[in-house]
Amino acid sequence: MIEAEQWIERMIEQAGWLGPVLFVFLHLIRPFLFLPVVIVCMAGGYVFGFVWGSLYSIVGLSLMSAVFYKLIDQFPRVRERMLKVKRKVAGERKMTLGQVMVLRVMPFVHFHLLSVYLMDMTKSYREYMHYSMLGVITPALLYTAFGDVIEKMPWYESLTFLTVLLLLYALLEKRKKRRPQDRDKIS
Repeated sequence: MIEAEQWIERMIEQAGWLGPVLFVFLHLIRPFLFLPVVIVCMAGGYVFGFVWGSLYSIVGLSLMSAVFYKLIDQFPRVRERMLKVKRKVAGERKMTLGQVMVLRVMPFVHFHLLSVYLMDMTKSYREYMHYSMLGVITPALLYTAFGDVIEKMPWYESLTFLTVLLLLYALLEKRKKRRPQDRDKIS
C-alpha cells in the first residue's frame, strides 16, 4: 500500500495543473486498480492539502458513485453479482441510511457494496446521488485531514477509533429496531 501511495503522489506532483484532474480520474479508476478509498483520499490530503484534497476527493468519489450507478443500470449481470455479494456478506439484512453513512467511514467496508445498499434504499438516480454525495463527504474529509495521522496511528488508537465507529453503528441498529415498537405505543 505504501508503494501505491508513493506512486500516486509522484504522478500527481509531476502533472502540474493537470494534477487535480488526474486525481479525480484516479478516484474513477481506483476500483480497477484495487486501491482502497482511504489510500487515495490520504494521498489527496498529502499532495493537495486538506481543503483542496477534500474537495477533489468529494468530487472524485461523487463521480465514481454516479458512474457506478450508470454501470449497474446498464449491465444487469453486474448488478446481480453485486446483489449476490451483498446477500453473501449481509444476508437479507436491511440497513438504515445512517448505518450506511457510518459504514462509509470504515476503511475495510467495500465502497460499492454500500452503494448497492443506497440504490436499494432510494427511488431514483437523483435521490441516490443526493445521499451518495452526502455519504462521501465525511470519509473524504476524515481521511484527507488525517491521512498522515491515521497511517501512523498506533494499533491501540486505531482499535479505539474502530470501536467508536462500531458502537455508533450498533446504536443506530438498536434505534432502528426500537422504532416500530415506539410507533405501536403512540397509536
